[in-house]
Amino acid sequence: MMNIHQQPLERLLRIWQNEPTIADNIIRWEVEPEKPAKWVEFPETLNPLIRDALCSLGINRLYYHQAKSIELVNSGKNIAVVTSTASGKTFCYNLPVIDRILNNPKSCSLYIFPTKSLAQDQKESLGNFIQAIYNSSSLLQQKTITIPHSIYDGDTSTNLRNSIRTQTHLLFTNPDMLHLGILPHHTLWAEFFKHLDFIIIDEIHYYRGVFGSHIANVIRRLKRIARFYGASPQFIMTSATIANPVEHAERLVESPVALVDEDGAPRGKRYFLLYNPPIVQPDLGIRRSSSSEAVRLASDLVAYDIQTILFGRARRMVEMILKYLQKQAPDRSDRYYAYRSGYLPKQRRAIEKSLREGEAAVVVATNALELGIDIGNLDASILVGYPGTIAAVRQQAGRAGRRSGASLAVMVASSGPLDQFLMKHPEYLLERSPEKALINPDNLLIFLSHIRCAAFELPFQIGEGFGNVPVDLLQSMLQFLEESGELHISAGRYFWTADKYPANGLSLRSAGGDKILLQTTDQDRLTTIGEIDQASSHWMVHPDAIYLHEGQTFRVDELDLENHRAQLSITSEDYYTEPHTKVDIKKLSIIRNQGSEFYNIYYGEIQVTATVTGYRKIRWFTHEKLGDYPLDLPPTQLQTTAFWLSLADSTVDKLRNLGLWKNDPNNYGPNWVAQKNLARRRDRFICQNCGAPENGQAHHVHHKIPFRSFPSYIQANQLDNLITLCPACHQRAEAVIKMRSGLAGLGYVIHHLAPLFLMCDTGDLGSAVDPQSALGDGMPTIVMYDLIPAGIGLSEQLYNIEDELLLSSYELVKDCECLEGCPSCVGPAGENGAGGKKETLALLSILINSSKKDNGSL
Repeated sequence: MMNIHQQPLERLLRIWQNEPTIADNIIRWEVEPEKPAKWVEFPETLNPLIRDALCSLGINRLYYHQAKSIELVNSGKNIAVVTSTASGKTFCYNLPVIDRILNNPKSCSLYIFPTKSLAQDQKESLGNFIQAIYNSSSLLQQKTITIPHSIYDGDTSTNLRNSIRTQTHLLFTNPDMLHLGILPHHTLWAEFFKHLDFIIIDEIHYYRGVFGSHIANVIRRLKRIARFYGASPQFIMTSATIANPVEHAERLVESPVALVDEDGAPRGKRYFLLYNPPIVQPDLGIRRSSSSEAVRLASDLVAYDIQTILFGRARRMVEMILKYLQKQAPDRSDRYYAYRSGYLPKQRRAIEKSLREGEAAVVVATNALELGIDIGNLDASILVGYPGTIAAVRQQAGRAGRRSGASLAVMVASSGPLDQFLMKHPEYLLERSPEKALINPDNLLIFLSHIRCAAFELPFQIGEGFGNVPVDLLQSMLQFLEESGELHISAGRYFWTADKYPANGLSLRSAGGDKILLQTTDQDRLTTIGEIDQASSHWMVHPDAIYLHEGQTFRVDELDLENHRAQLSITSEDYYTEPHTKVDIKKLSIIRNQGSEFYNIYYGEIQVTATVTGYRKIRWFTHEKLGDYPLDLPPTQLQTTAFWLSLADSTVDKLRNLGLWKNDPNNYGPNWVAQKNLARRRDRFICQNCGAPENGQAHHVHHKIPFRSFPSYIQANQLDNLITLCPACHQRAEAVIKMRSGLAGLGYVIHHLAPLFLMCDTGDLGSAVDPQSALGDGMPTIVMYDLIPAGIGLSEQLYNIEDELLLSSYELVKDCECLEGCPSCVGPAGENGAGGKKETLALLSILINSSKKDNGSL
């Protein structure tokens, strides 16, 4: 019998346990018991004004990690605080900062948050605490002591900026504003930098990959300017759980860092569920979509008045889930919100407020709400698919349960290989250490860009260093910039002479600096509804693309790359679009390699040329494919680092002898030319997919059912099995066939499994499969590459863990419940033919049983 005194959440969980259509899909049901607080008395050194203010707020003691942080900071150490979400990390930096300024009114501190939203939120939190100090102190009430604090970002009005520069002692900003608006104009902040005691960097786990590599260089510039004014500030940093917090923090600030990771905060009971949607097509291994199952669970939670946040992995997914929720419960649609990057600041503030005040029943968000923005006391968090890292799972799950009562987090698996691997091996998620945060501040392109910015800010002296960069390397960079005319040397110093403002052309968050404004016409007025980086615009807002924003559907009428804008219009179309991309790869150099009798692996430099060649229309809800359409967009080029695996002749021979090698060219038989011409004539020389006519060059002819599926060429080449396709459409059709081979199956599973071993998303890695690759001297090759200019170490890490990666790939494919291959292991099988599971398993078996001998560097 149900206990009527149970909280709504626990009543609903009891129902789920007894509902087979839900309970049968729950792979793991974890319960973390309530944890009491570990208290410590106020440190004796803490200013009495702070003690009085804390007591006025009902806080008579500190959590252990808060007191430990104050102790280490007072001893002069840089610290990194790594404790759970909502554990009170804010006091770990605010209390030492306020203590210092109360004892030394000239003291200044710089707060750096990864987003403007978080900076606004934390500035408000500090303001409330300062008000508590004012209220409890007669000295402050009489204005004997003041604690001036301000936010300075792109939204700060122009008429306030001068007073902020000259009067503020506690400054809140974000990396972009520090990079663009503060460091290049440091002379306007001279008094602030002269008295700079603390630099607070919140959420340092967020600073990884290309963004983190940029931030490390911004901090090099910041320390250089502080040193110019005679300051040597301490760093106070916070992070979610990562495997290398000290290493990562020390890489960011290039100074020793002490770790604070014993969490003293209390925690209510937490339920954590791993939910795998049911299989709906057993032969193909196809499961019900994670989005639809998440919507089902969220609807139950809303029915029990349990405020819920759903995390989607991408902006498009967030908008799709919101659309599904609104369709299912239109009477509550005004209480459903989406939250993601690309929304304008005013929209985001309004959504945050509705969450805090309990007006929002559900918010569907990207990782933009993964950070510590105050959004109130949520009770449930649903992760729609694995978010890419174990650290992100813990951070997103921790957004629920900020009160002492019970809370729930559910990860609903997608059909992707990585999600299904975790469903089969939940210990990777629940027991494994989180990933390392990887950055490469010395990435040549990133480093050189910041040398330009630093030279603009202060002339470089001959022999001067820049962070931990070797002096001789820095000197060669300065000489290069002098030769290019950007610097001029005089009296032993390098001066910036170029006309351009270097920081203005350097984006911290992507490889390219330009943004595309998304504009639409509303009541005859041109309105900007969001923005997107130029690198993403080719596939997200290409002409005729369907773009979702706040649950509304837009069609892209024009993409103007030259003027950095996309023109959108509201539409009621019942489909969305997916782009098709052609990728060409050229080998530049080999840095390391090793090999065996059966395969070789390489780490080196490549050049990638990518072109969005077309797109597909797909109907909402039913996922019916409505057609493919060509595009004519300019190619983009990327020079980066890559890991590639090349098969040896002996491996191909083994698979060929077993009848499991499907990448050999077909011998279409003596009647092929005649049959091909008959098919083209029958189809009126028009592509039967996109409708493009032949234009001076013959279209291709494609086998609907793969040629190899027939016992003879006569049956395979029957006219009813042939279709005329233009080269672009033929390439896409062939891509489906390649998915059925063991080579492509292996490429698919490695690409999707690699992020488990790297702190990255599948979108951070490019992949390619080629049966005759120039990278592998004409041999079948699988390529994984960093989607960042010059790379940041992702492909190098894959090279280092290749054994573990192959073994995990074998386990994933072997344990998959499908018969012949599916999206959860080796990729979709397509409408005809086998899925390549048997071939992929045979190939992996050869590779993991092969011994390698390191051949060193070439």
